[in-house]
Amino acid sequence: MHHAGSDEHPPARARSGAVIWLTGLSGAGKSTLAQALARQLDELGHGCYVLDGDVLRTGLNADLGFSPEDRHENIRRTAEVAALFADAGLICIAALISPYRAGRAAARQACKAGFHEVHIKADLATCEARDPKGLYRRARAGELPAFTGIDAPYEVPERPELVVETAQVPLPMATAQLLEYVLQRVLHQPQ
Repeated sequence: MHHAGSDEHPPARARSGAVIWLTGLSGAGKSTLAQALARQLDELGHGCYVLDGDVLRTGLNADLGFSPEDRHENIRRTAEVAALFADAGLICIAALISPYRAGRAAARQACKAGFHEVHIKADLATCEARDPKGLYRRARAGELPAFTGIDAPYEVPERPELVVETAQVPLPMATAQLLEYVLQRVLHQPQ
């Protein structure tokens, strides 16, 4: 029982978490940037976790295909998990193509406060030239129907909190831009 004048203090309030939602075409650099940002935040002592769309599709979302409905459910589930991490006080970095504006808006709703949409921007030609997983080659050969940017749309964010142009900026600089944004706008630390 707490008595007035005692030396007890209420427990310190945990720092509120946030969701950094990286969206962009396949090959734009989302996963690479998510991992680089997580390493730097970890080195600075900030708890974080990466939710990578490709990894989630091998587990939590393994039952989903690539129809618009399944893509929406993929985003919905991921946003709910991201919100749990943020609620626990972590910075959750979600790296997903998330091609539809409506899906990203729903993710923002699910995550309430602390949602930061970051457009990892690279044009289709750059992404297709990189093609780290050979997906564009397979899509052009007709092996991957409904592939974003080829025969399925990518709706560019209209008002993202940040745009990182990976077609024109080398990875270390892109990572620095992202880290600076998180430190200033999410963690409210001067650079």
